Amino acid sequence: MADDILNDSGKFLLNVAVDNVIFGYHEKELKVLLQQPFTVDKWTVTGGYIKRTESIEEAAARVAFTRTGLTGLFLQQFRSFGNPKRVLDSGFTAKHIAEVTGYEIPEDSWIFDYFVSVAFYTLTEFSKVRVEKAEFEAACQWWPVNDLPPMMFDHELIIKEALKALRLHIAHYPIGYELLEEKFTLPEIHSLYETILAKSLDDRNFTKKLLAAGIIVKLNEKRKISGHRPPYLYKFNKEKYDEGLKSGVELVF
Repeated sequence: MADDILNDSGKFLLNVAVDNVIFGYHEKELKVLLQQPFTVDKWTVTGGYIKRTESIEEAAARVAFTRTGLTGLFLQQFRSFGNPKRVLDSGFTAKHIAEVTGYEIPEDSWIFDYFVSVAFYTLTEFSKVRVEKAEFEAACQWWPVNDLPPMMFDHELIIKEALKALRLHIAHYPIGYELLEEKFTLPEIHSLYETILAKSLDDRNFTKKLLAAGIIVKLNEKRKISGHRPPYLYKFNKEKYDEGLKSGVELVF
């Protein structure tokens, strides 16, 4: 794959790539999966070039699968990014690549050209992810969205814009389904929405809206919690969830 990317531009679209902001929710914290190239001491969102044989959406799904081992993830395109200074200001050079990886490529290679990133955000249940780094990466790991490491290119902006888009969409679409385990308590889904929206939500009003929309259903099961009254478990109504993704629902909190 490395030789393909560096030496065979015919397999990929030139000047356009996908960047995939993969969000997960863990221990009441929203996290993003980041990758660190071998060549610089900075991080990027997960991404890659687009093969000429695939659509943009297929490329984003491939990137998500490569890093998480999961298929069928929620993908939402939210913006595109482009700036002629992106590569020039990054420290991403042929010399660095040669020193760290041993791959010799010309300084005028297509991968150093001005390119546009089509950005997606992806939602996944944290516990199901098996993180895999790609060939050119020193590391790939989760980071809290509120405590990011030094970022390469304009990827800090990409994450901020992805979070902005997520906050807008979660008020109109039932996308919390993608971030929680199959069964959950009301406090757990309440905490998820508060974390994403970065604000406090009234317990009763929040629950009333979710139940009225038919998005979640109460189960005849309780979660055993030592020293506390066991709370009822809930799950998403998949039919209502799918319908909500298509037409939207009134969930503005």
